[in-house]
Amino acid sequence: MATTTPSPATEAPVRPAPSASAPQERSATRQLRDRLRRADPDRIEPMEDYGWFGPDSVTWKVWSYPTAPTVGFSRAVVVEELDPFLIAPVKNSSKIYSQTSVRYDRTLRYFATYLFADSRKIAHATQVLMKVHHKAASPDPVSGLLSDPNNPDEQLWIHMTAWHSILYTYEQFGPGRLTAEEETRYWAECAIAAQAQTIDPDRVPRSRDEVREYFRLMRPRLAASEATQEAMSHLMDPDGLYPPVPAVARPALWAYAKLFRAAVIATLPQYQRDLANLRQPKVVDALVTPIMRLGMRIVARSPRVQLAIVAALSPSTVPVVGPVLLGLPPRSTEILTPQETFRRHDVPTPRELYAELGHDQGTIVYPPSAPVPSEVAERYAVS
Repeated sequence: MATTTPSPATEAPVRPAPSASAPQERSATRQLRDRLRRADPDRIEPMEDYGWFGPDSVTWKVWSYPTAPTVGFSRAVVVEELDPFLIAPVKNSSKIYSQTSVRYDRTLRYFATYLFADSRKIAHATQVLMKVHHKAASPDPVSGLLSDPNNPDEQLWIHMTAWHSILYTYEQFGPGRLTAEEETRYWAECAIAAQAQTIDPDRVPRSRDEVREYFRLMRPRLAASEATQEAMSHLMDPDGLYPPVPAVARPALWAYAKLFRAAVIATLPQYQRDLANLRQPKVVDALVTPIMRLGMRIVARSPRVQLAIVAALSPSTVPVVGPVLLGLPPRSTEILTPQETFRRHDVPTPRELYAELGHDQGTIVYPPSAPVPSEVAERYAVS
């Protein structure tokens, strides 16, 4: 049988092979859309009560400004890493590298919970975090001592770096300094919030001068190993915090990432930059401030835009901050003390739970100056 060659007019059109990146593009668009959908005001539910603060608190004023979940929170987690006992469990788990977005999401949600959520959610969150931290204790390879994330000293360092960073970036990239009366209230509320951890509130600095003195006394304890520098650099890169974005948005995200990193570095004192091996010209410090200030001012005008940013950064935080940003009142306008919170919901305080769970931090796991086991050396190696 003779074969015939189809004429061009009757040939089926040749379709280009599907691009390998097409499914990834669709997935990126879907993930971003799913996150932003959480910011729909119709999906936000009111809280049971005002928790520990409320709309008249300075805490809500400062922590609800758009500098807080962005450059402020990034600065906080970056500075935290200068405590070598904190970097030990971070490096040991390595989840800030393998699950950057997830870890950022959960940490931001926890802070938002004790700041903005109702008393029931605060009580539950403190218990969960204490138990998670209890399992995360790791030996510090430098000192050989056990690093316990629930230790009150470690918790105070985390707490103060967070509250100081949020206020610092609010002042530098936001509306500016608080009044003297507001600042006094801010640090008093900082001591209230400390009771969500194992911290003795009497040890919390209550003024700008006391905060400066705390950091002065902590400075000799701070150190930056290769692991520290790696973590600090990684946590200033917002690329890993956001879900994959469509190709059309990548140039904008790249530019934002450069601006974001420059803004975080601009807030760091020189000794912290030296420890972290960070270099940035003073002219960049000066230029980034007005740019960030203008951008934050624009974002602050729209609660819905703020909520969309939170949704992109930390989707699980949206139900917590949504009522605050949208002005949705709780079912009860009651504001509770930490003591009333734990008593009402029949939950032990973090300090009580720590006494039950605690770790012995006097035990030397590795002898000083001796090589650590091979598997430990590999675990703490910098890639």
